[in-house]
Amino acid sequence: MILVIGDYYSGTGPALVTKYYISSLSSGVFPAKKGKHPAAVKGVDYIASTGKAARLFELLVKVPRASVLFLSGHSRQNILAMRIGKLFGKRSAYLMHGAVEYENSINKVPDEQMAEDERTMMEMADLILAVSRQFEEWLKERYPEYAGKISHVTNGIDWELIRESATEDTRASEGIISVGGGMPRKCIINVCKAVEKLNQKGHNITLTVAGDTGADSVAIDSYPFVRDIGLVSHDELMREYHKNKVFVQNSVFETFGLAPIEALLSYADVLISKECGALSVIKKTEDMDIINDPQDIDEIAVKLENLLINENHTRLLVELDKENTSWKKRAAELKAKLEGIK
Repeated sequence: MILVIGDYYSGTGPALVTKYYISSLSSGVFPAKKGKHPAAVKGVDYIASTGKAARLFELLVKVPRASVLFLSGHSRQNILAMRIGKLFGKRSAYLMHGAVEYENSINKVPDEQMAEDERTMMEMADLILAVSRQFEEWLKERYPEYAGKISHVTNGIDWELIRESATEDTRASEGIISVGGGMPRKCIINVCKAVEKLNQKGHNITLTVAGDTGADSVAIDSYPFVRDIGLVSHDELMREYHKNKVFVQNSVFETFGLAPIEALLSYADVLISKECGALSVIKKTEDMDIINDPQDIDEIAVKLENLLINENHTRLLVELDKENTSWKKRAAELKAKLEGIK
């Protein structure tokens, strides 16, 4: 039995990935609805409790029964699960959604405890899984001592999202959206500067910013055209993608992240930096789809203006391989890797 351990309920990107794996490892279907847990199935189980005490009880009961542990993300509870697993001879795979120590330094919020937790999980894991091939190579270069046990499983795509998109197009012709809030690694402040240049040329762009506050939040919110919606639910974020003409992700470091894919599935045009792991599955991009330098305001402005006039979502969607990018396919790849460490 595969035991999935990790946050699946908070609404964050990593939690959504965990929830997809819980439901697709066996069936390939995503049956979880609002207010309901994804159902455990034969051969797969997960830690359903959200409270610390209840989670500990579940770990003590379920870890000994498992054949392999699949830990999604880093946390003190996940470290505890690995330690319990070691006592019972259980091997474990650690899915890294990001590089916490490195990203916190970029975001100007260093946290030694989080960094130590991440390093502990990397050391204890029998297999370390990155969420994109690019991230795998980055991890091997940064942590050569773990290179022999680092591999990857690329995040999947929920193709059902296309069916759920609104049929009536209420998209703002000069609406742009970016996700990441005030985190400096997302470089949304440079998107603001680019939009300011375009509005000075006569455009009337509203830039919607979703995500938590961070070191750049005050500067971002100082621009009059910014609509800061903060942290919102996944459903609300999907509606926001549908309302805007262009989605932009200007990150200086991005392991994968589902946002560009979900924006495409909402028929928004997409502009992303060359550092984004989503390029693992977005094929046949052209120069005007990619920001080569997230610090180059002029480049960002030129490419945003092009997408306000033209579009790229049709071309990019056509090139996505529906079968090979599905969560069913990703679950099969994950199962094969987990079989390899049992």
